[in-house]
Amino acid sequence: MTFGFDQFTPDAATQLALGLQVLEVIFIARAILRPHRQPASRIAWIVVIAVLPVGGIVLYLLFGETNIGRRRKERKTQVFHALPPLLPASDGSAAQLQAQVPSHVEHLFRTAHSITPVDTYGGNSARLFSVSNEMIASLVADIDAATEHVHLLFYIWLTDNNGCKVAEALQRAASRGVPCRAMVDGLGSRAMIASETWRAMREAGVRLAVALPIDSLLAPLLTGRIDLRNHRKIVVIDNQITYCGSQNCADAEFRVKAKYAPWVDSVMRFEGPIARQNQHLFAVDWLSAVDEDLEEILAAPVHATRPGFPAQIVATGPLIRYSAMPEMFTALMAAARREMTITTPYYVPDQTMQNSLCAAARRGVDTTLILPARNDSFVVAAASRSYYADLLEAGVKIHEFTGGLLHSKTFTVDGEISLIGSANMDRRSFDLNFENNILLYNTQMTGELRGLQAQYLERSRPVTREMVAAWSMPHRLWNNTVAMLGPLL
Repeated sequence: MTFGFDQFTPDAATQLALGLQVLEVIFIARAILRPHRQPASRIAWIVVIAVLPVGGIVLYLLFGETNIGRRRKERKTQVFHALPPLLPASDGSAAQLQAQVPSHVEHLFRTAHSITPVDTYGGNSARLFSVSNEMIASLVADIDAATEHVHLLFYIWLTDNNGCKVAEALQRAASRGVPCRAMVDGLGSRAMIASETWRAMREAGVRLAVALPIDSLLAPLLTGRIDLRNHRKIVVIDNQITYCGSQNCADAEFRVKAKYAPWVDSVMRFEGPIARQNQHLFAVDWLSAVDEDLEEILAAPVHATRPGFPAQIVATGPLIRYSAMPEMFTALMAAARREMTITTPYYVPDQTMQNSLCAAARRGVDTTLILPARNDSFVVAAASRSYYADLLEAGVKIHEFTGGLLHSKTFTVDGEISLIGSANMDRRSFDLNFENNILLYNTQMTGELRGLQAQYLERSRPVTREMVAAWSMPHRLWNNTVAMLGPLL
């Protein structure tokens, strides 16, 4: 007996074609009815499913919906609602917690609160790091000085020089009885999870966990998208120290993508009540993967031991409301009165953000956007450049950084407001990744961050309207075609 296309009778072939058409209609309806999807995205998916009946359906199952899986969603939701509230201490430090935010920027912190429902805390101080090795040296010193606990979460943790330094510091802390908890993303840190370093930490008593583990390539069809990742970088030590920024736990040489090195990052080390907000954020991710009681750590009263500036976390992800991060970015753009400077490695905005950036420049705000000249993603680089012409026409100053891959995600406004963290200005950060950022009001720290941005500018080349106009038609066609596919991904 043989099997082949000749085995199908005309009736069977007709039924198969009819069944496939029904399936197409079902998935087209699903794409249309899926909530929180922009019209361009709906249209794009309808075209893909219609043109590629079988392949389009498979692509939609893999990439068409922002879904981390029912069980994961239920677990994270339960953990979040079970967390004890952040309560201020009843001593005199409570007054320091009452953040004094000027009225002209108060709406920015209300926007942050609408995304992450925590109060703006005063009493914070910070130190800015722009050199990867210096940040790691500070982190290792803080781990070595820890007495109560060390909590750490990284999207990417490599077994290179800096990665091993942090692992060894955690082992030392665990050996002297300090509870250490370390968490990594299942995709970004897959090499670390399989390494001898990971096993050595576990044997030393470091408690380890994996965020969004990848059990198999078929798992996304059952549990959610494989490219929904925990992109956060969180360190909390003794409920008083926290780090927030763009740097992963790795060398600047970033040997997994060495040809783009050095990776140029920025991180702030905070002391004060803001650490407690990052503590809660870490706890949600940790307790979603590990059954453990952290009540004693989380229920401790929040102290502000000294005067300091107001700050608030802005945590986003697939379980936060749609477009939360774009709302924060556009609120900052709308608030700018004199100047605004942004650094990001990946600029693939939604239309509202692109319009807001152009509008700021048109109303006279000195608006500067700094991007890497050479991106580790040629697709993102092409999509980013498709927006250059409109930005330049509106008066936005675009500079391309030539000193490595500019991975720093910073936003300064009028010399007084700063946003620093892990979120990029692309649709992956908006819709797919779990991100963490800190919004702060302080002229000194914003001035330092603005100074770092000025250093980036010194190592950048300006992009002019004439340069963009000189791009060939194939070049422009490639850029615009890639950008057009953005809504699909």
